[in-house]
Amino acid sequence: MCGIILLKHFSLPQEKLQHRLEHGLSRLQHRGPDASNSSFRSGIAIGHTRLSIIDIASNSQPLEDPTKRFTLTYNGEVYNYRELKQQLSTQWEFLTNGDTEVILAGLILQGTKFINKLEGMWAFALWDNREQSLLLSRDRIGKKPLYFSHSGKNIACASEIPALTALLDKPPTEDLSSTADYFRYGFYLPGYTAYNEIQEVLPGHNYIINAQGKLSKHQYWQLNPHRSPNKSPKEAKEEIHSELHRAIKKRMVADVEVGAFLSGGIDSSLIVHHLQSLDSKNLKTFTLGFSSKSFDESSYAQEIVDHYKTEHYLEVIKTWEGNLLTDLISNHVGQPFADPSLLPTAKVSQLAAKHVKVALSGDGADELFSGYERYKARSIMQWYTRLPKTLRRNTEKLIKYIPEPNVHHSRSLIKKAHLFVNLMERSESETPYVAPRFQSDTELAKLLPGIHSQGNSTTKEVALGDIEKMMYQDTLIYLPQDILQKVDRASMANSLETRAPFLDHHLIESAFSYPLSAHRGGNTNKKLLHLSHEGETPNAIWKRKKQGFSVPISEWFKSEMGEHLESLIRETDSPVSQKHALLLLDRHRKGYKDHGFTLWQIFVYYLWRRQL
Repeated sequence: MCGIILLKHFSLPQEKLQHRLEHGLSRLQHRGPDASNSSFRSGIAIGHTRLSIIDIASNSQPLEDPTKRFTLTYNGEVYNYRELKQQLSTQWEFLTNGDTEVILAGLILQGTKFINKLEGMWAFALWDNREQSLLLSRDRIGKKPLYFSHSGKNIACASEIPALTALLDKPPTEDLSSTADYFRYGFYLPGYTAYNEIQEVLPGHNYIINAQGKLSKHQYWQLNPHRSPNKSPKEAKEEIHSELHRAIKKRMVADVEVGAFLSGGIDSSLIVHHLQSLDSKNLKTFTLGFSSKSFDESSYAQEIVDHYKTEHYLEVIKTWEGNLLTDLISNHVGQPFADPSLLPTAKVSQLAAKHVKVALSGDGADELFSGYERYKARSIMQWYTRLPKTLRRNTEKLIKYIPEPNVHHSRSLIKKAHLFVNLMERSESETPYVAPRFQSDTELAKLLPGIHSQGNSTTKEVALGDIEKMMYQDTLIYLPQDILQKVDRASMANSLETRAPFLDHHLIESAFSYPLSAHRGGNTNKKLLHLSHEGETPNAIWKRKKQGFSVPISEWFKSEMGEHLESLIRETDSPVSQKHALLLLDRHRKGYKDHGFTLWQIFVYYLWRRQL
């Protein structure tokens, strides 16, 4: 895994061009501590930092073709590169044994249609010196990041926003429409960032910027959910099992040791199961625990460890680490990001990086196989709204009257009831569904009185049922903008490559070929996964309640983190209503209502904004 960077700026003296690139490159060292290289021509500078995983001895970048016309800087792993290399070998004399030269050769010989043949994760920039044009490409689902700034003929791009800002002529400015989206969803919508001057390359897209500075986009992959003809349970079991097994086997391609994250939940446990069946001897697994028992899942992970006899490593978070969050937001994410599980993901990545260079994760299974509790809640809501209004209103008043405990929602019926009432209040704001909302329109108007009506457009509408639409939108929006961004920045901050077998595009397409009834039944979720592994895995992983990877932020805001937030609210000028933010903090501290997630949003936003 790597960091990539490029600057095209013909009015900048060569010395300053080189200085800017080296400055930006230095901000990507965590993504590639094994090597750092750059190439310079008149008006163009290209750089790369390398985390050596495949073909460690060679495979260095930026990579030029023999004619010196094309230069490639690439971040990612292409798992089928050996097969592709064999197909290209009659037309190309390969000098290296890795995947980088395969991509370069394929693009030169076959053009952008070669990208459709790639299986894996990637973000790359290909400079054509003769045409003076740039090709940017990102993998189908957005596992690897790529940002760019485009002003006239000047172009800058990089793997992370902090590195990109080092290339710009002047500091970028806040995009207030995107700020409103951040407070709606906790992240920025696809293609957008916190800045007016910086865009994100969309997943599944190629961008070409020609010599005149004109930008064109092409979507080379899109997810088209369809219901296949009825398949027997046996056929479904064999298909899902074989696709997952194949995806995991492909992701074992490496010249270094591969380990696995293990939460004790279904998804990571299935990955460990398949790894062991592939004769992964002395498999190393990694778990993060919490001293706050309602958030701790380490005992479940230990059951899987005992069953599969893995070489296991555990670390327990006992206190709030403010410096870690500040470092992640400032030096890696580069913009507000409200998923609090960024912290434990960074900690478990730090633990894993002491022992391996690559770790497999279970990301994507909840979206593909209908695993989130919000899908269950939406199903209950459809029944609940049929009840008489008076009964619903009185029930909701009673629930609001009961104080919320500071525990994980999986351990408290009261907490779940409060979350359900909040979902009911946000339901109108979630129509049409884009992603799970942090704030309803009413709440947003109080929090951002000047900009609450602003926002950006998203993907096209699809003709699907409510829960199917949620799964589809979550796969294309919530997954890349939240989950994958979190895992990439947290792991790469620790020079660790993560791979997500559930996000193999063949498995994605297969999962979305089944109707909702194949995924859910009553209160049962992930039916297809259960069916496909029935009799192979311990029953314990299917019986436990889904919890999710979170941290006890509600507790933290009642201690010193709350004091820190109060200071930030009073000292930082922003579109956020100071009066309303202080009111939320006060009510939270007094135990009237758990505003932990909203306070976290505000806290992270202020950490970022004070740097502007």
